[in-house]
Amino acid sequence: MATRVSDGGASADRNRRAQRGLTRMLVRDMRGLRRLIIPSRLQATVPDWIEAVRALVDQYGTASAALAADYYEAERVAARVTGRFTVPLLDPPPEEQVQNSLRWATKDIWERDPEDPATTEAQREPLDIRLAQAEKKAEAVAQKLVADQGRGTVQEAVRRDGQATAWARSAALGACAFCKMLVTRRAVYKQDTADFRAHDGCHCGVVPVFRGQRFELSDHAREWERLYREFAAPHSGDQLRRFRQALADHGHMPVL
Repeated sequence: MATRVSDGGASADRNRRAQRGLTRMLVRDMRGLRRLIIPSRLQATVPDWIEAVRALVDQYGTASAALAADYYEAERVAARVTGRFTVPLLDPPPEEQVQNSLRWATKDIWERDPEDPATTEAQREPLDIRLAQAEKKAEAVAQKLVADQGRGTVQEAVRRDGQATAWARSAALGACAFCKMLVTRRAVYKQDTADFRAHDGCHCGVVPVFRGQRFELSDHAREWERLYREFAAPHSGDQLRRFRQALADHGHMPVL
């Protein structure tokens, strides 16, 4: 008899919560590094802060990949598939990618001519506000980089494991409309045809599906699917906005 697996299964929820807990610790440690940035010496101190955060991303990314590998192995056992398989841990993101992401997060802190038409409203704010906004952006960027390492570990395992057939997306009830929309696509993500689409701050997970398993949407995801089909799918080019509104109208999320 085929075993069932779901985006809302207990193991998928545990893995997602574990990954989220890991990134909470990442953010805690990042806030401890805030003291490295000296407002009167931005040019000298911001690069040191970026390098310290990059080291944290490497550390927590490795932990995220290890958590994901443990989850994958447990799911493989639960699926009762045959053969041995060692989960390959995803490498940390390239140093240049991490640095570029953090430079983007901090781009508004630098002093600019307020009369220059190219200067944005965010760049006209007082320095303390610009620094606070940069810190939030940096936390979201780092969270995604770390979570991607765990998600990528499961995806790569699905690609290499001859007993894996696909992967599906798992999202919490409080996820954004974009993530909920992707969950409704079920386990259509095959081994070599899709990457995980995530935004900064995304906490979605990856659920592996193995031979002999039947994937089923959770009850809440089936409701998201119904709302998408009824209110959004027929409206090409406006689907995400309509889906977001339908979710809000039916009590699944606030209007953004």
